Order: sequence, then structure tokens, then C-alpha cells
Amino acid sequence: MIEKKILVLGGTGKTGRRVVDRLKQSRVSHVRIGSRTAQPSFDWEDATTWNEAVNGIDTVYITFQPDLAIPAAPSIIKNFTELASKNGVKKMVLLSGRGEQEAQLCEEIVKQNAINWTIVRASWFNQNFSESIFLDPILAGHVALPRAEALEPFTDADDIADVVVKCLLNDEHNKQTYELTGPRLMTFKEVISEIAKATERDITFQALSLDEYTQMLRQYHVPEDHIWLANYLFTEVLDGRNASVKNDIEKVLGRKAKDFSEYVKANVEVGVWNAATLKTVE
Repeated sequence: MIEKKILVLGGTGKTGRRVVDRLKQSRVSHVRIGSRTAQPSFDWEDATTWNEAVNGIDTVYITFQPDLAIPAAPSIIKNFTELASKNGVKKMVLLSGRGEQEAQLCEEIVKQNAINWTIVRASWFNQNFSESIFLDPILAGHVALPRAEALEPFTDADDIADVVVKCLLNDEHNKQTYELTGPRLMTFKEVISEIAKATERDITFQALSLDEYTQMLRQYHVPEDHIWLANYLFTEVLDGRNASVKNDIEKVLGRKAKDFSEYVKANVEVGVWNAATLKTVE
């Protein structure tokens, strides 16, 4: 049994639930899920929930929703990290965005307020295509996105979770900043082509201008704050600054990062992208 009391914020999200599973498998003595539906509940938008969530906790994994790039994030992160340290939290591991200057402001706040800290900067997740925003278009057989030429080293959420757990449990990663990427650069068009080939489905990719993409989101009644974030990501993050591969996953884990093709193969085997599942996927 590992005697640690760890709070996983966003504990039902893409990386959070994977981190929770791994901590439990590692027989950590106490793992608390931080979410609105947990007991005690945790809500980034309601600071009155924070005290009870961090009570008795010594280590926190911080994932912030919707994104550290939003204007309100620095003040929220400042208030939370100050409160957490005052309540006895000794270590914080922050999931940050690779190449996001705004997110780096939040990183500095964590460094200032945490006794021990680790920063984990991640590229776009592979799981965005199977568990998130791009799943429904893939199921529908038509994906339309801007920045079709942008190269991104898509990173697997399992790799991110493995790194985070190492950082939560081992002091050798204190005061380190890691950049996590997959092992190769891909465009969105190449991603969709690889999924189409593996599933033996006709999935078309349409390149849009950013204005056309914004208009499409509004036609689908996407909330304006989500549209703002999409515009930020496609203009600021996918401008070429992240078109490089790093070896920090191998440095921390002692193994290679998962290739996109491995991720695709695993999801094909469980039928995530079967067109017949369109109406049943949330």
C-alpha cells in the first residue's frame, strides 16, 4: 500500500479517469475524485466546494476545464493553489497545454504557490478522435476542419496518464517540466485518412477556413465560449509552434510513446468508429 492521499481534479475526464485507475492499481491508500458529481463535489466555478475537496489531501493532479487559455484561468488557479497549500497539500501536478503562452501563466502560478510541483505539457490527445469533439463527425463520415496543413504530434491519453502517475508518486519528478508528444507529426487530413483506412469506411475530410469553421459551429448552436476556445486553438496553437517531437515520455517511462497507429488499431478492435454506433454514442 502506498500511503498517499491524492485528489484527481477532472477525475472522470480523459486523463483523470485513467490516472484514477492507475493509482488504484498501484494500491494508493486514498484516491479522491474531483468532479461535480463526486462526494465531496468539486466545481471550478464554485470556490465554496474547494475546501472540502482538498481536506486531508497531500497531493493534487490539476486538470482545468475548459482550458488554461481562458482569461479567467489565472485568477482561478491562483486562488485554488493558495487554498490548497494552506490546507496542507504538499505537491501539485498540473496538466498544461503545449505551446499555449496563456497556459504558461498558470504554470508559473502553480510554481509560486506549490511546495512541490511538476508541469506536464501535452499535445492534442489521440482520444479527441474517439472520446470527444471529433467522434461524431467521424461516425457521420465527414470531418470539416481548418488548419488542414498543420502538423501535430498527437499524444495518447494513456501515455499522459502513465507519466502523471509517475510524477504524483515519485519525488524525482519534483520541479520538472515535461513536454509530451506522440512519436510522429501528422495533419488532421492524415489522421482521418488513417482512421478511414483502418475501419474500411468512406470518411471524407474537408479543409475549411477559420471563418467557415466558426460559421459552421454557430449553425450547430455551439456556445460562444466554446467557439472562442476553438478559434484560439486553431489560430494560436496550430500555427506551427508545436510541429516537433519530444522524447519526455520515454525519459519518464523508459519506453517509446504510443504511435497513432497503435491507438487506431485498439479502437478499431472495440468498434468505436463503427458507423452503426452513431446514435448510441454520447
